[in-house]
Amino acid sequence: MKIIWLSFLTFVIVVASVLTTSNITHENVFVDNQVLSASSSVQARLIKVPYIMTDSFPVFSAQAVLAVDLDSDAVLYEKNPDLPLLPASTTKIVTALVAMDNYSPNTVVTINNIEKIGQSMNLVTGEEISVDSLLRGLLIASANDAAEALAHDFPGGRSAFIQKMNEKAEELNLENTYFINPSGLDAIGHISTARDLVRVSEVAMELPYFAEIVGTKETLVSSIDGNFKHNLVNINELLGQIDGVLGVKTGWTENARENLVTYIERDGRRLMLAVLGSQDRFGETKELIEWIYGSYRWQEVTIQN
Repeated sequence: MKIIWLSFLTFVIVVASVLTTSNITHENVFVDNQVLSASSSVQARLIKVPYIMTDSFPVFSAQAVLAVDLDSDAVLYEKNPDLPLLPASTTKIVTALVAMDNYSPNTVVTINNIEKIGQSMNLVTGEEISVDSLLRGLLIASANDAAEALAHDFPGGRSAFIQKMNEKAEELNLENTYFINPSGLDAIGHISTARDLVRVSEVAMELPYFAEIVGTKETLVSSIDGNFKHNLVNINELLGQIDGVLGVKTGWTENARENLVTYIERDGRRLMLAVLGSQDRFGETKELIEWIYGSYRWQEVTIQN
C-alpha cells in the first residue's frame, strides 16, 4: 500500500510539474509521435510522464547527482543538483560548443609551445592540425592540449576564448557555472553544478556533429601533412557497455574526484544524468541507470496548453 500511494503521489507531482515552467527548457513537445513547435496552435499535447514504483532509493558516494527525463523535464533522481563543484574535464563540453560556434571544422591550427598538463593527445610544436581533429581529441581523449590549442588560436587569444565560454554559459542560463580555463584543470572560481551540466549537455547532444564525436569509442587523426598521428581512445567506459548510452563526457582531477555526464536513449526514453565528485563514476552511473529503468513506469497524459 505504501508503494502504491508513493507511486500515485509521485505521478501527480510529476504531472503538476509538467504544467509549470521547468528549469530545463525545451523548444519542442511530442504529440502523437510527431514533433511540434512549442509555438504550435495545437491546444493539447500528449506526453509520457514517469511515475515511481518503489520507495527504495540508491545511495551514492557522489557529491552531486541529477537524472532528468528530457521529454517531460521530470527529475528522476537528485542529490545536491545546485551545489557548485569542480567540473574537471566536463568543462570541455562548453569548450567544444564555443569552438564549434567560432571555427570551421576544416580550419587549420598551428601548435605553439602548449604546456602539457594531465590528459593529452600528444600534439607537437609546429604541427598543423584541423579543428575537427582537435575537437575529437578534446571530446574523445579529453585532451588538455587540444583545449589549449583551440583557445590559443582564437581571435584575441586564450583569454578571449575563455570569455566566450562564460558568455556561452550565460546564454544557456548555466546559473552556477564559471570558467577560468578551457580544459577543466582545478582553479579557484572554476565551478559548475549537476543541473548546469545536464542542461548544457542536452543542448550539445542536439548537435549531430557533437553527438557523433562523443559517441566514438576510438579513432585515429593526423596532422595536415600526415607526419603526426594521434590515436584517440574514449575514456567513457560505458560506451558500448551499457545499452543506450551515447555519450557525453568524463572528468577527473584529484580534488574534483570522478565526474561523468551521460546521455542515454532506451525504450523510447531520453535521459541525461550527471554524477559529480564520485568515488566510482562508472559504477554509480550504471547503478543509477538500472535503478531508473527498474523503478519507473511512463504514463501518457494529455496536457492542455
